[in-house]
Amino acid sequence: MSALLRALSTLRSAPAVRGVAVSQRANVATKAAKDPIGPAETVFGLTLFALTILGPSGWILAHLESYKKRD
Repeated sequence: MSALLRALSTLRSAPAVRGVAVSQRANVATKAAKDPIGPAETVFGLTLFALTILGPSGWILAHLESYKKRD
């Protein structure tokens, strides 16, 4: 049984040992943006981000007493 497990483990690890790896490249922009982001867009984006993160936790904290009840 151990010989079978050893053979399976060498088969599975063989590509990693051989060095067959996918080359990953990051997309990095080196130029400035074509259209600058205005203050209204910035405020909208930050507000949406804050509501997305803080909204569910605020809902849970606001309704905590109803979650404690066992009906």
